[in-house]
Amino acid sequence: MTVGAQIMTEPIATADTSRTVADIAIVGGGLAGSLAAAVLARAGHRIALIDKRAVYPDEFRVEKIGGHQLAMLRKLGFLDALGTVACRYDQVLNIREGKVVDVSVGQAYGFPYADLVAMARSQLPDPSSLIVDEVTAISCSDDVQHLELASGRRVTARLVVLATGMAGAPAYKLGIKRRVLAERHSVSFGFTIARQDARPFDFEALTCYGERTADGIDYLSLFPVRAGMRANLFMFRDPTDPIMRELRREPEATLLRLLPGLQPYLGDFRVTDRVQNWVMDLTVVEGHLQPGIVLIGDAFQTNCPAAGTGVARLLVDVDRLCTEYAPRWLKSAGMGQEKISQFYSDRDKIAADQQSLKMARFRQALTSRSDIGWDVRRRLHFLRRSLAHRVDQMHPGWLGRVRGALRA
Repeated sequence: MTVGAQIMTEPIATADTSRTVADIAIVGGGLAGSLAAAVLARAGHRIALIDKRAVYPDEFRVEKIGGHQLAMLRKLGFLDALGTVACRYDQVLNIREGKVVDVSVGQAYGFPYADLVAMARSQLPDPSSLIVDEVTAISCSDDVQHLELASGRRVTARLVVLATGMAGAPAYKLGIKRRVLAERHSVSFGFTIARQDARPFDFEALTCYGERTADGIDYLSLFPVRAGMRANLFMFRDPTDPIMRELRREPEATLLRLLPGLQPYLGDFRVTDRVQNWVMDLTVVEGHLQPGIVLIGDAFQTNCPAAGTGVARLLVDVDRLCTEYAPRWLKSAGMGQEKISQFYSDRDKIAADQQSLKMARFRQALTSRSDIGWDVRRRLHFLRRSLAHRVDQMHPGWLGRVRGALRA
């Protein structure tokens, strides 16, 4: 059952039925916008979250969260709610060429993206904060921002947050444009699998790394969701290559042909739902420093899904904007560029943005570069992991103690 599906569309503060007044208007009700709206609303700010969909559709986006991302969700107050829509797992078996590389241990969650968005929206203190409509125009100034909606309704707010992902129409109308850093940087596939005999798999979660640079496969990630075992396949390959069509039409056979070392771990399996795929460009916006408006998440910079940095970046944006800058900005008059620039100049935000691009380029090179330098680096990368795993098996906890001592 989808969380938070009962949504009202009554205005927050109105002079008439066609005008809404808020402190902050958030355009885009995906994960970034919904989380930002919940954080700000719970802090007592008047929020208008505007999205054309009352219930977010089942799209192939973020489907797992773990590591530092969970610490960020805990800080923002969403971790308990995450457990109501997601499947927890604590161990990932990592393999390459049919052999165990190591085992990752740590709390993580798998989920459908639509359920994650619904969870975030369910944390809004007032469901009427969500306005189901479409923004057609935004007028910004140093003081008050005005939004026109497709229904004829108008929204007035001191600050506008664009959380529209890669749907850039509102930003484009403001003269904000995207600069492409890497066109068709990566291709991602998502689908669900099950064993033919309906028995559970012999692993809690599994990551299988690509075996040949020519295949352009970074890794296949298998993890539990409520519908079964979810598969995310990340590739650096031309999206027009015939292999993309084969993965959609014959996913089982094509997957085993590309990753033959998977067979002993999966046995006789089948894909149980539609194979979805996504082609990602690496982009960053320009012309975004304007009074009264700020961009977060993919609306500001896109990420490589294989690098796994998208949610981390998004959460840093939400945390810094919604717990630090926006509350401070609202305490004084004006919403000029000098205020907005503080967010874009934030050290944590800049570091997260730069790390995301760095990891995107690293994952592509580690996967696809065939020159001797990267071949040696790739071999050493997996050798170090394998050796560390063997040491940890013989002396449990020893490596962790050594690393802790070195950091001290």
